[in-house]
Amino acid sequence: MEIFSRPKLGVALWTLRQMPLAESAPLVAQMQYDGVVLPFTQIETAAHSAQILQENQLTCFALTPNPVDLAHPDTAVRQPAIAHVQEVIETAVTLQTPLVTIRNLPGRIRPVASKEEEMLVWETAVTHLSTFAAERSIQLAVDVVNRYESFLCTKTAETLTMLTRLNQPSLGLTLSAFHMNLEEQDAGATLRAAGDKLALFYMADSNRQAIGEGHLKLGLHLWALEALPDVPIILECLPEGGDPFGQGVDENGRNRILECLKTSRSWF
Repeated sequence: MEIFSRPKLGVALWTLRQMPLAESAPLVAQMQYDGVVLPFTQIETAAHSAQILQENQLTCFALTPNPVDLAHPDTAVRQPAIAHVQEVIETAVTLQTPLVTIRNLPGRIRPVASKEEEMLVWETAVTHLSTFAAERSIQLAVDVVNRYESFLCTKTAETLTMLTRLNQPSLGLTLSAFHMNLEEQDAGATLRAAGDKLALFYMADSNRQAIGEGHLKLGLHLWALEALPDVPIILECLPEGGDPFGQGVDENGRNRILECLKTSRSWF
């Protein structure tokens, strides 16, 4: 009899905002997730974070940098951004985390100079950081996000074209069911096109809440992901409300996120 194993499952801890890792890790473990995507802001020290994850038998699937502008034409803005991502990559080495994800500054939806100029600046920074990461056996992956959050790498096809152009073997991408719902015509075909360049997949329903609570046909995503069993599926749920991106998620919002995570986990 053929046995099918379930995918590796994780939680994007940025959604819990200011909850310390020492508090969030036991909750994630109790819900029987395998690991987390950890924001750099939640790392007190790499050694302490590694200890917490080990105690809770969780894998750190990826680190995410602070919001920085890698495509800004002003070197006074861009160079500190590059230096920050390099610091995150060095931390990933200490944490034995295999992946660092990057995107341009969230919310910057238009260029300061021109799109062509800033695309070149962006690609130069990505190439440099990918080489820096590869030298340390860390993979770098570009987040593909919707056009209401960025003007760069908003579609999978254009991002794959960029990866081909840059020709960095360890450079990949991440996709999100939420962003794909806005930008892609065929979720399954998009995931199949990404293929072995897909480093990580973020999942939530159309309203960015639990699987089954929106209108997305997430079975199409999961079916396509069966061919990519090493790609972790990361739940990225947010509560209702006018400002889910505020500095803090209140107790009700946090409880709602935890409900979404429990519901989503029951699908696997």
